[in-house]
Amino acid sequence: MYELENVLRPYAWGSPTAIAQLLGRPASGGPEAELWVGAHPDSPSVALTPAAGGAGRHAPETHDDGRLALDTLIAEDPEHSLGSASVAAFGPRLPFLLKVLAAEAPLSLQVHPTLAQAREGFAREEAAGVDPAAPERNYKDAFHKPEMIFALTPFEALCGFRPAAESRAVFLHVAACFDLAGLELPPLVPMLLADLAQPDEPAALRSAFERLIAGGEDVSQATAMIVAALVSGAPMGSHVAELTTVVNLNHDYPGDPGVLISLLLNRISLAPGEAVYLPAGNVHAYLRGLGIEVMASSDNVLRGGLTPKFVDVPELLRTVAFEAVAVPMLPAETTMLGQELYRPPFREFQLQRIELAPGAEPVPLAQSGAAVVIVTAGSVRLDSPKGELRLERGASAFLPAAEAPVNVHAVSGATGPALAFAVTTALEA
Repeated sequence: MYELENVLRPYAWGSPTAIAQLLGRPASGGPEAELWVGAHPDSPSVALTPAAGGAGRHAPETHDDGRLALDTLIAEDPEHSLGSASVAAFGPRLPFLLKVLAAEAPLSLQVHPTLAQAREGFAREEAAGVDPAAPERNYKDAFHKPEMIFALTPFEALCGFRPAAESRAVFLHVAACFDLAGLELPPLVPMLLADLAQPDEPAALRSAFERLIAGGEDVSQATAMIVAALVSGAPMGSHVAELTTVVNLNHDYPGDPGVLISLLLNRISLAPGEAVYLPAGNVHAYLRGLGIEVMASSDNVLRGGLTPKFVDVPELLRTVAFEAVAVPMLPAETTMLGQELYRPPFREFQLQRIELAPGAEPVPLAQSGAAVVIVTAGSVRLDSPKGELRLERGASAFLPAAEAPVNVHAVSGATGPALAFAVTTALEA
């Protein structure tokens, strides 16, 4: 087992304090958006082997300082690190990535491709010689990126298309507000009402989305007029959450197509302990909150607004699934072994939440292939037939497949509960 050092990504939308407070360390002084725990080649964690004072075994002897990038460590013996089933299913790479995510401001509207779309898109851009670092590059790798988010604090997000009739009701309310105030209605609103009235729901959603994502003066003008009416006191009625979101998004991205696109999407508020999963084609945006995010290890994102970055509208439209969906909530499952698991319908990963009161019996780690663990409260002791590793609050570890089975223990003498999260594949153990 290897204790890890992880990479902190300082994106501008990140909270300056949330991750530091969660993990019990001083803040860096700048935005702290994501802590990456895994072997993604862009920001791999670093494994501390015995030469670095870590607890790892089976460590390569050729790295004198004992600090080794996790993707390099895995590549030196994939069968040992990942297990034969994972290598057969996903190749000699860690198929998942855990992030601690802290959003102080909205992330971009985005969608992720299917595996087939990712493979085709990556091959196409490679053949065309598109620079991997170019802003117009859509596909950074040949993998898909389904994901889930587990809320640690109240967590706000946009997630998937709502029924067209519900979105139409919001725009009808907006139109009524303009009529009540004697204001001229932006011409875009009747067009959207007509789009959303189509009997074929996927066609209705696509028409409204295409009209908005095209942007231009009519979209930015309509957005400004609607926001001005709302700020001036137009009643929001039963649409307070959605229309308040419009005002807030426009503050950060004035006139952006994503401001009104938000009215086509489910506006969700997760309580701490709730989770949702996001399959390919689901248009979404995290708005605010702290959570544990888990995803297939990929960097393929098609953006759809709320960003100054490149938006490839034709490719986006090929990727979006134009269908109304219920919010894809992900309830916990409790196994006969007392494991609290969150299992989205993806093979690459599952999440385990481990809470241990002082003196509690150990909990078996759900492990199929490799696993990563991070501790967010108290301390835990990981114990396997081959050894043990103690992790304090804020610490994390990589557990090779060959280390299983592992039990998670409360530390002797602890005065408060311990809380940890672990990720492994969803393959049959």
